[in-house]
Amino acid sequence: MKTLQETSEDEATGLNVQLSPARGLSAGTGRIEGESGALPHDRPGEPVKQSADQITTRSAGSKAVQSGSKVAQAVTLIYVPLHLGGSHRGVSMGPAAMQVAEVQDRIEALGFKVVREISINVPHSVCWWDKHSAARCVPEITQVSEEVASAVEGAMANGTIPITIGGDHSLAIGSIAGVANYYRKLEETFGLVWFDAHGDINTPDTTQSGNVHGMPFAVALGQGDPRLTELYGFSPKIPGQRSVLIGIRDLDPPEREIINDCGVTAFTIRDIDHLGLGRVTDLSLGAVGSDISGIHLSFDLDVLDPEIAPGVSTPARGGLNYREIHLALSLLAESQLIRSIDLVELNPAFDIQNRTAELATELILTCLGKRIL
Repeated sequence: MKTLQETSEDEATGLNVQLSPARGLSAGTGRIEGESGALPHDRPGEPVKQSADQITTRSAGSKAVQSGSKVAQAVTLIYVPLHLGGSHRGVSMGPAAMQVAEVQDRIEALGFKVVREISINVPHSVCWWDKHSAARCVPEITQVSEEVASAVEGAMANGTIPITIGGDHSLAIGSIAGVANYYRKLEETFGLVWFDAHGDINTPDTTQSGNVHGMPFAVALGQGDPRLTELYGFSPKIPGQRSVLIGIRDLDPPEREIINDCGVTAFTIRDIDHLGLGRVTDLSLGAVGSDISGIHLSFDLDVLDPEIAPGVSTPARGGLNYREIHLALSLLAESQLIRSIDLVELNPAFDIQNRTAELATELILTCLGKRIL
């Protein structure tokens, strides 16, 4: 995990705060230390008192906000019915469920233009086991990743926000590669904000299942099968110090070690309970850096509690609730930094009357800036 020794301005409280080592967060301390080393409370056990004018627009120092550049008002929808990264074939129906939820029409009703819809072909004939790797279906997932990367990069080059809809989370291998290549050509940097109940940071050496949908974060950081990490001929796609993982509550033991070592800033569900998701979102925006040109948001629906999102492949109890997640995504939208989005692990086979797809569509609208007033 990431250890931030440098002090940054916390605009939500008006205090100079220092993130304690993320290893401490993982261990359950949840500490955000002030200059005195104590929690920034008026008195121990009491919440921070904030006035309305202290709650300001987040990450105002970012390059995109400083330059006054506008967030794209056009969207490219990329449908990826990918199921090869896991064992639940129903996840391949995720894009169709989102179309039933009228995702395109609702995005356009918000004022965005959907300039293109792209459907990525997923091979039907697969090689489940590979003598060169403990990971399953790597040749097929590599093929899909190349197509996704090309679609995402092309969408960004055309001035649109690519929204990649899955499908399992292994599609993020391609989407992040496309985003990384886009910014690399511009000699700019980006941040990664990843919502997930799981770490998705296994490698072929640590995996117990061989499922690649448990590896995409590691691949983005340059760890894993070279056929996946070396897309576009460079690795890593993003450094750990530009990456944030939010909502984790179900980790494999090796993932804890990888998170601790790779520089990622991680917020467990306990940290969210302690600090509140609004504060965690503010800290996440600070953690990715003030000099980024945009954020890639990779959103796994299983970060949500199964009570509100039953239609996912790998549910985990104790997830984020409806109001929490809308708050977090609205804060990210207010930063004006979201440039690309993954929406993954929607599994209609486990859903109830398309409830999760309807919620997922709402969340996309919030990411695009839908507001109450």
